[in-house]
Amino acid sequence: MKLYYSPGACSMASHIVLHEIGKPFEIEKVSTKTKEMESGRDYWAINPKGAVPALEIDGGDVLTEGPAILQYIADTNAATDLAPPTGTLARARVQEMLSFVGSELHKAFSPLFHADKTDAEKAAAREVVQKKFAWLESRLGDGRPYLTGANFTVADAYAFVVANWSNVTGVSLEALPKLKDYVARVAARPSVQAAMKAEGLI
Repeated sequence: MKLYYSPGACSMASHIVLHEIGKPFEIEKVSTKTKEMESGRDYWAINPKGAVPALEIDGGDVLTEGPAILQYIADTNAATDLAPPTGTLARARVQEMLSFVGSELHKAFSPLFHADKTDAEKAAAREVVQKKFAWLESRLGDGRPYLTGANFTVADAYAFVVANWSNVTGVSLEALPKLKDYVARVAARPSVQAAMKAEGLI
């Protein structure tokens, strides 16, 4: 398998899960601005949507959209800790969290990465992000180590990457001690350290 990624972007969640699986894979960096790959090739030819991640599967098929890639990696490697079996409530809970992170939290951060947004627009975006973070704080309120319970799942990989954007967008976690501890706990996982190192982030 080959993962197309941009350092620190949501594609890092797939990168983390590939390290969790522990099987060989390749990576290639993509510029999200120019859509040029590290090899000089045109990324539009890989993913006509232009976004990362994309996963090139052995045989030539290309899968896009982070939540789909995360579940595919887990399912094709029988990694039921990362993604519980289809049809179970546990799986639905993981998908619930993937949906929240993708459609609510990830999107809430978007204005903070656009240079054309005003300071007022960015301040409003930070308030929205804080409200989403407050919900995650409440999920962790019962002492669970991960978002859906005792096991680290693909949803945690995605949530960690997005929550970690707080470091570069001026969103504080100081009033959210459980979420802050959660981010630190996930960051310490060997798979996360390996992905961040490979992407030049640490």
